[in-house]
Amino acid sequence: MPTPNEKAAFAKRLKFAMKRAPEKLRGSTDLANRFNLRHHGEHPVSPQTAHKWLSGRTIPTQDKLETLAKWFDVDIHWLHYGPPGNAGAGVPRPRKPDGKYPVSEETLELASKIESLSAHHRYLVQELVAQFYGDAEKN
Repeated sequence: MPTPNEKAAFAKRLKFAMKRAPEKLRGSTDLANRFNLRHHGEHPVSPQTAHKWLSGRTIPTQDKLETLAKWFDVDIHWLHYGPPGNAGAGVPRPRKPDGKYPVSEETLELASKIESLSAHHRYLVQELVAQFYGDAEKN
């Protein structure tokens, strides 16, 4: 059974996913109505159930999590449990500025997106990363 902290963390991730969605969702009624258009399970979701998800009182069943993850284009594990390998911390620890990232599909996709930006926007991304990890030249 999920702990109150796990339920609250799920609610936070669900709200974040909803904010990223291209369509505007104004709360539990919108969430329930639009969810029911996508979910092909036996039981539709009521606005009260969606409110329980958003308020951190419950976590959806696996089939509903799958629908939410597909709808919001997020990893189902992330939606349910948070980032992998963080031991419940909520946010993965940053690497050292000189740390190497393993080459993965996600890393390559991100690099490709950054590379396709204009020179000015690439500079802005570089500055943003420097703010998170500190300027390597200063260390």
